[in-house]
Amino acid sequence: MFLVMSHLRVSMLWGLIYILVGFYILDCKAKSVGDTNNSENAIKDDSVEYLKSYGEKMRSYMNFSVEPCVDFYEYACGNWKNVRQDRFHSNHRKNNVMDIVFTLRDEVEKLLTNTMLAQALNVSSELLVAQQFYNTCLSAVVFPFPAADPAYLELIRSVGGFPAVDGLAWNASSFSWFNMSAHLTNFGVKGLINEFIMSQYPFGPYFKLPELGLDHIVQTDNIANNSSRAYKLNENRMQRYLQAYNLTEGQISEVIAGVFDFWRDALAVADKFDGDFEKCIIISEDKNVPKYDQWDSYYDIAWNGVFDSNWFGNKEYCSYYYELLEKVCLKHPEAVANYLAMLLLYKMDAGLKDEKYHKDYCLSTVQSGFEYLFDKLYMAHFKDRTRSEVADIIQELRNNQRKMLEKVEWLDPETRQEALLKESSIESVIGNYKNYKVTDRLIQEINGLELEDRSYSQSMIQIQKLVTHVSRFGGLHHEELQEDAKPLRVFLGMQVNAFYNNLDSSIYVMAGILHPPAYHPDWPNSLKFGTLGYLVGHELTHGFDTTGAMFNSNGYLRNWWSKKSRAVFEERAMCFVDHYDRYLIPEINRHINGKETQDENIADSGGLQGAFDAYRNHMKQLKNISYEDNDILKSEQMPGLDLSPEQLFFLGFAQTMCADFEEEHYWEELAKEHTIDKYRVLGAISNNHDFSQVYNCPSGSPMNPQNSCRIW
Repeated sequence: MFLVMSHLRVSMLWGLIYILVGFYILDCKAKSVGDTNNSENAIKDDSVEYLKSYGEKMRSYMNFSVEPCVDFYEYACGNWKNVRQDRFHSNHRKNNVMDIVFTLRDEVEKLLTNTMLAQALNVSSELLVAQQFYNTCLSAVVFPFPAADPAYLELIRSVGGFPAVDGLAWNASSFSWFNMSAHLTNFGVKGLINEFIMSQYPFGPYFKLPELGLDHIVQTDNIANNSSRAYKLNENRMQRYLQAYNLTEGQISEVIAGVFDFWRDALAVADKFDGDFEKCIIISEDKNVPKYDQWDSYYDIAWNGVFDSNWFGNKEYCSYYYELLEKVCLKHPEAVANYLAMLLLYKMDAGLKDEKYHKDYCLSTVQSGFEYLFDKLYMAHFKDRTRSEVADIIQELRNNQRKMLEKVEWLDPETRQEALLKESSIESVIGNYKNYKVTDRLIQEINGLELEDRSYSQSMIQIQKLVTHVSRFGGLHHEELQEDAKPLRVFLGMQVNAFYNNLDSSIYVMAGILHPPAYHPDWPNSLKFGTLGYLVGHELTHGFDTTGAMFNSNGYLRNWWSKKSRAVFEERAMCFVDHYDRYLIPEINRHINGKETQDENIADSGGLQGAFDAYRNHMKQLKNISYEDNDILKSEQMPGLDLSPEQLFFLGFAQTMCADFEEEHYWEELAKEHTIDKYRVLGAISNNHDFSQVYNCPSGSPMNPQNSCRIW
């Protein structure tokens, strides 16, 4: 049924093709040889002007008062926070490469009105729904957030209630904190069930420990007193929500105090195993704690019973945590319900600090709500030139990786052979992985929305439910899929991402990331290799980090290492753990967790080194001219920057990670697998001997320590 197109749509499509072909023929007939030369000159002039402009932008990010050998991050990025685009960001974290979302958002705005393209791609009805939602958003009040909107309150009452608002009408005896958390996952709210989707068949859920808090993640020490930033930000957010319901100041204070008391008791539970999910599972097994008995209720509520708690075994659930959390929640039932109710409001809240971000927010929301629709429209214009050049860069990095595996002295012959076999099996996907059967079906889910004559809040609730349903689509329909089916994220080209998948031994460079500061076709090779080359090298290295080293060339878990080579590998990997453990984040008085971030740090180091070696090899081969050729060197520089090509390489790398953090952002990032941006740059640079030579850093200087780490 989905393959059949109406006669009307077919005729419209052919009409569009005739029009486009006609324009092409007329354009060709009108051009003379002179016109072609003029056009080429105009393109060249535009490129020169663009490079000047971008060179000025790169320069504006820098802090020249800092020596590059002392703190290369501050040297490269010290002024970025003062000149970055002032746009709404759906993520709290502000980072240069992630700000590519602004470029994609501008593309969404154009695509919203491109009805001819939508007709050609047979998605007109879906685009109409997206336009309708966008216009509703533009006309809605989103700043300040209307927390007391009846639609939100109705939803809260349907999933568990809001005792702060409902008073005696709320019944504690019929309240289930676990079921309310399960219902919230249907709207993308993680609550006390922190759900993620597996990236392999059958694409079911897996879990991490909940992160408590609203505007700021709370930890035992950062809410120890009521003057801390974590306390104040969360207090202010809850006050605004409760004031919208006309509670008295006394009632508001009592509700907020109750939520903080619940948080403190819940944090004391997590502190028993340092908030480490894996450690919690080990303790659960050591104590023979039975599986928490309510998980089947979650699967019924969130997954329509497609899965049950027996699908994934006890290791997914951290039963010890939930056994103790149950006691805490029974002690604070009203506080738990109030917290979960406000967490749902927080999900619906635009979080704007000013009305000027209203349009930006609506574009961001419509993009995330209809991402596969806009991806189809966006990918229709993905340029073959870009795909070809990215393929060349990937191949250059792979050639270098293969040479490295052939030469590294500590691999024994058998392990080296396995490593080379694995490298040869890697497949590259550029732009996105195409599966029209799945993506068209995901787009058609839009037609199930009923947005007409609905308020913005009612529409927003539907959109959040759709987003969650789409993210679970593979799991909900896993019986229709093959066991080697790809995860949904590989179909989505319009994302700022590149990644390596151990299960199919593939590297993915998505179309959305191929914009400055990651890539531009007019850049010199020195900058392309320092940015996109590093990103590619990072992902390729994941095939040979401590996790990737467990998978063979077929994507199966298998130990292909000799004991001798494995011992050396693990010793070198531990060097990275120790190195990053020493980085103190003064803003929150915490150290980087070198163990949790180990693989990403190894990938940063390997990716930077691999990209630099590949760049040098590329330049040596370019037109069969020696690397020292002055003309080649000149073309590899950036106007306005008094830097050699190799210095530009390292500057480009560092500037992908220019960032601007508030205290709460450090807490958010500390719990993730990537090291915080600043320390990613400092760690990779200080473990790279070529950097110290390129920037003439004396031995023992901060960026050229006497002891450094390297695996490959």
